[in-house]
Amino acid sequence: MPASAKKARRVAVLADSDTRWKWGALTARRLITEQPGNLEEPKNREALETPEGADLRLDGYLLRGRATPTPRQLTEVGVRADTLREVSAVEFLRAMDEPAAGEEPYDVLVLALVGGGVQAMLHGLKRIWQGRARRPVVVTGYVGVVYEKLADGLLLRHGADLVLANSRQDAERFRAVYEGVGADASAVTEVALPFLGGAPYTGEHEPYTVVFAAQPSVPDGRADRTYLLDRLIRHARLHPEREVLLKLRSKPGEHTTHIEELPYQKLAQKTGLPPNLRLVYGHMGEVLDRTDLLVTVSSTAALEALHRRIPTAVLTDLGVREALGNHHFLGSGCLASWDQLDAGHRPEPDKEWTARQGVAADGSYGTAFDAARARIAALLDTPAPCRPCPLLLARHRPGYLPGILARHHLGPDGAPLPGAPAADRAPGPVRQIVRRAARGAYRHGVQRVAPVIRRMGEL
Repeated sequence: MPASAKKARRVAVLADSDTRWKWGALTARRLITEQPGNLEEPKNREALETPEGADLRLDGYLLRGRATPTPRQLTEVGVRADTLREVSAVEFLRAMDEPAAGEEPYDVLVLALVGGGVQAMLHGLKRIWQGRARRPVVVTGYVGVVYEKLADGLLLRHGADLVLANSRQDAERFRAVYEGVGADASAVTEVALPFLGGAPYTGEHEPYTVVFAAQPSVPDGRADRTYLLDRLIRHARLHPEREVLLKLRSKPGEHTTHIEELPYQKLAQKTGLPPNLRLVYGHMGEVLDRTDLLVTVSSTAALEALHRRIPTAVLTDLGVREALGNHHFLGSGCLASWDQLDAGHRPEPDKEWTARQGVAADGSYGTAFDAARARIAALLDTPAPCRPCPLLLARHRPGYLPGILARHHLGPDGAPLPGAPAADRAPGPVRQIVRRAARGAYRHGVQRVAPVIRRMGEL
């Protein structure tokens, strides 16, 4: 039967930020539309769109909250869905419980959320799917480098059918955590980051281009962020023949996975930038197409660059610390200081380290999702798959879990709490305006008011 005549798999992705939407939607594509051993890597934004005639219907749900992506952020991510709408947790569970008229149930559900969000959804899904003969395969995982809250985040994700690990090292660590608390570790499935790809680096561009990949919360202090910006400016002035780009994740007023109190744009306004230094936005893959040296503190962009064999430097100027996340790159061969980079140093990555990190620069990326596809196919062929069974039941963590569930207006049994946002009607124009205003006020408070109050408290 030709591919166009096959029944399309229906997949839902629930995400709570722009980066998690990108991870979740691309993971869905990798798991469903690509054939084992024949994975075509995306080379540009257009390739990230679901091709016509693909065996996938992708419905996107954006969890309403402080980091709900704006239309501009969604456009920049470049991953389209057949449908996309904003929902509360209760509204999403209603959609999973009562499909629209004429719609078949989903085959796969990707939870692209923080750990607490995953656990809340698992409790809610367990309740609404109880007793059903069939249900979607539930998949979750991490957007990038896992360098903090390993145990907490993993235990909150327990109960999904597949907990995706982006590398061999992560898969080993994930299993060790689950087995260490006596939990079933069979859900851990090794894959790779779904957005790796692009043409391999073949040599220097004209002009030679240095890109600093900024992060919203690393580092988080004014002094450290000002230092990094000053060093970037100094590098541009030392090398006027180079093009130096400050790659930013979001514009002021927008939020991503992490809160950014001190945007680099705001800091840059207070200093003069040399003519060869520019602030840029856009799709990271397109920026990497013209990059000769990628510099960062600990961004996942480093793994994207290493996958393409682009020289990559992980900064040590602020120390090698867990709080920065650059400790993850110990042994990578990429650790370097601005002094070294100013002098012309180009780090050489360690091949054994990159292989363990799922970078797949050796060409093995095409088979990275085979095991996950096989596991999903087997679960879909099971007549009556068991429902999600979260590890952290209320009786196990009575002082912890109820608070996590309550943030999503759910009780310990997964049922909506009294007073939860209505799930039976779409928000009207007035409610939508109020929500946008509230988000704007919150973001203004985080980025404008909070830093002022903090400085006043230090007087």
